[in-house]
Amino acid sequence: MQFSEIFGHTAEKEKLVSLVANNRLSHALLFLSKEGSGALELAIALAQYIVCERNKPGNKSSEASLFGEEAPSTFLNDACGNCASCRRASGLIHPDIHFSFPTIIKTSGEKPVSSDFITEWRSFVQQTPFGNAYDWLQSIGAENKQGNITVHECEDILRKLSLKSFESGYKILIQWMPEYLGASGNKLLKLIEEPPANTLFIFVAEDESKILPTILSRTQLVKFNRLESRDVQDWLITKQAVPKEKAIQIASMANGNLREAFQLLHQADEDWQEMLREWLNAILKNGPPAQIKWVDETSKLGREKQKQFVAYFIHLLSIAVHLANQGTAPDVDEKELDFANRLLRLAATEQLEAIVHQLDKAIYQIERNANAKMLFMALTIKIYHIIRDKTVILAN
Repeated sequence: MQFSEIFGHTAEKEKLVSLVANNRLSHALLFLSKEGSGALELAIALAQYIVCERNKPGNKSSEASLFGEEAPSTFLNDACGNCASCRRASGLIHPDIHFSFPTIIKTSGEKPVSSDFITEWRSFVQQTPFGNAYDWLQSIGAENKQGNITVHECEDILRKLSLKSFESGYKILIQWMPEYLGASGNKLLKLIEEPPANTLFIFVAEDESKILPTILSRTQLVKFNRLESRDVQDWLITKQAVPKEKAIQIASMANGNLREAFQLLHQADEDWQEMLREWLNAILKNGPPAQIKWVDETSKLGREKQKQFVAYFIHLLSIAVHLANQGTAPDVDEKELDFANRLLRLAATEQLEAIVHQLDKAIYQIERNANAKMLFMALTIKIYHIIRDKTVILAN
């Protein structure tokens, strides 16, 4: 994977190239980003950039190093993409680029390590590199099993990185989701602090608070912001062949999250507007029986669909607030514009913002497997109390 294949993050990509070219690359990097921001792709692109034969320090001195010693006379701004090393790195089969990630125990007595799931991992990364830990664990049949990066995995990492590199001169470990690394991660501390020559660790994480402090203190932090809406649009148009108008709509809802954009794209046939109309009418007009019926039906949807529905409601509320403040809302289709205007007649801007706050909290709770019936009933009651003084019925 080349940097040029990754949408957005222009400044961050330039920074990584500069770190390599100027011998300022730490032996241990922590790539920290929000879900769906493309940090895993960037880690893979950096690894490919380092092993690329066009960028080998051997172009000047076979003994040069990326880590504070003599640099090659010239570096490309990207991996060449054509040499044998680039082709292997792009296919996730380069012998000097190792991957570590959460795994599960499938049968009692197993001692799983990442290598046992490498075929599934390659497929997952090539198809959905923006996926989250839940997506990965479900793809390997975890169901309700807890994923972990185990002590056996740490021992396997020690073994792999103790060996000589096969062909590139470097050994690179990309560990995805170090949040799943428990106390067993302390086995890696000495290796991280005093690694063999030309060994690089890249930890790719989403939640800094869940990473072992002993790991954090030994890494160089590289933060990645959410993608710009325009980058998500370009990704949808270029990679997913989405028409421009639809790409604009999805990107405005995705909030810089490629995973969210992908989910929205593949659930585009869901009639979220009709579902929302039924909910608001149940809250404001039809009373408890209709509310209970709606909550029962919604609780049967999968967690991802529940999140998409709530995100869509936030999207419409954001349009309504934008209309109230600016008088216009660009790049919005007529049905959404009409619904947003109805929401403005339903409640004042402050009330709409209060609902957004409750919906944001609901998404957080859905992600943590909150009881759906309790969650949506509580939301129903809260929304009623926020807007009970205004009762515009959202009819077709």
